[in-house]
Amino acid sequence: MELLDGLTKVKQGKVRDMYRTQAGIVMVASDRISAYDVVLPTPIPDKGAVLTGLSAYWFDRTADIVPNHMISTQPDDYPPEAKQHAAELRGRSMLVREAEPVPIECVARGYITGSGWKEYKQNGTVCGIRLPEGLVESQQLPEPIFTPATKAETGHDENISFEVAAEIAGTDTMTALRDLTLALYSFAAAHARERGIIIADTKFEFGVVDGDIILIDEALTPDSSRFWPASEFEPGRGQPSFDKQYVRDWLDGAGWDHTPPGPDLPADVVANTRGKYVEAYERITGASFGRMAQPMKARVAIDVMLKEGILDPQGKTVEESMPSLGFGGVSAVRIGKHISLELEASSPEDARRQIEEMSRR
Repeated sequence: MELLDGLTKVKQGKVRDMYRTQAGIVMVASDRISAYDVVLPTPIPDKGAVLTGLSAYWFDRTADIVPNHMISTQPDDYPPEAKQHAAELRGRSMLVREAEPVPIECVARGYITGSGWKEYKQNGTVCGIRLPEGLVESQQLPEPIFTPATKAETGHDENISFEVAAEIAGTDTMTALRDLTLALYSFAAAHARERGIIIADTKFEFGVVDGDIILIDEALTPDSSRFWPASEFEPGRGQPSFDKQYVRDWLDGAGWDHTPPGPDLPADVVANTRGKYVEAYERITGASFGRMAQPMKARVAIDVMLKEGILDPQGKTVEESMPSLGFGGVSAVRIGKHISLELEASSPEDARRQIEEMSRR
């Protein structure tokens, strides 16, 4: 069953599903997790709620820097066709304005790490920007830099220079996006640093509504940013983090070659990843995640049928009675059971996982 049965799904991304309503787009953050541009088969419980909660937190606090697409995160404010799904949507969805996306990922880097560190080691630059000699891994840059990338629907985003981005989106647009990206990063980095978190880098997406640039998608989450604990920061090495780098590191250690399908994540990796996302939420917002993410009640209907080849006396009896009722053309009758139950789950994905596990047992 679709999460928002009866609505038009306009897009399904690696993590988010988009549904059109009469009042805007309902953006639903699932518990799916991707790594190396592959969606992994194992969800991370409560991840969608963390992403939505943090995005809403930052949208509220950066609206004076740039307007954003958020209308509401409360399903009671949604139009009727979406409001009927309030139980499933609460905590992990956002009603947003529909915008025309600018086809550029806008990345701000305050520290040298990840793909930037790899490029710097080779030629001393990041996306064409010459950096000082002698930097070490994870070192803070003299000032934050803007490094755009292409937006890939599938496959890898590609780092590009400002000049190439300007050819794609226009010089005036890219100049505005560069200024907005650096302003957002500087504000957020200072805000998070007061709460014991270093935002090493982050990416934003922007769109256009009625000719005006607005911030869209998500903002400053563990999926779009590198969050490091400030108390453990030590330049010259990779840093512990509150983001999905933990999953990437486990995948690399497991020997996965980064081609689909991805491997199942073990229970301890799932639990630790969830803990890192929740800790990032609580440190940054100062609020308890437990108050936000109450378990949802899922009503589940299951139809159970005998496998082909197994005798079905009840089905045979019903089939033999059909001619006397005037239905001589009825055949191959099989009798099954309809089971209805209610269970607690952190998300629709978690409910499906529990049902699949019940079925296997």
